[in-house]
Amino acid sequence: MIFRNCAGGVVFYANQVFLLKNEKNEWVLPKGKIRDGLSPHDAALKRVKIETGVDAEILSNAGETCYEFFSISRKQPVCNQITWFIMHTRSKDFKANKEIGFKDGGFFPIDVAMDMITYSQDKSLVNLSYKKYKEIMREKREEKAV
Repeated sequence: MIFRNCAGGVVFYANQVFLLKNEKNEWVLPKGKIRDGLSPHDAALKRVKIETGVDAEILSNAGETCYEFFSISRKQPVCNQITWFIMHTRSKDFKANKEIGFKDGGFFPIDVAMDMITYSQDKSLVNLSYKKYKEIMREKREEKAV
């Protein structure tokens, strides 16, 4: 089995989260393999920028997920271990990168996104990340008010 370390972002704008529609018509979060000696932090920011065109900042760690699949081209199983980060952006501008296989994307209200997301572990990740995101943003507002 091939093990791949990956990183990705749960990107929020206000009360919306960014989703991508991949070549299999699955709604997923931006992520990718950690390459070139990058840290998970830097790899996540880079993948979000490449796949979505979104300039985001990391607010917190969101946890890790893992999934396995059989690679037809490699003729063996692959395990992707993904380190996730909660991210925030100040703009809804985006461009789903069609050159690398994404068909669509955008920011969606949380309740709508939860119905769209293909995989249950991504749904759980978004749900937990959104709760943490709201708490972080509330704390930031309170700090500014002081």
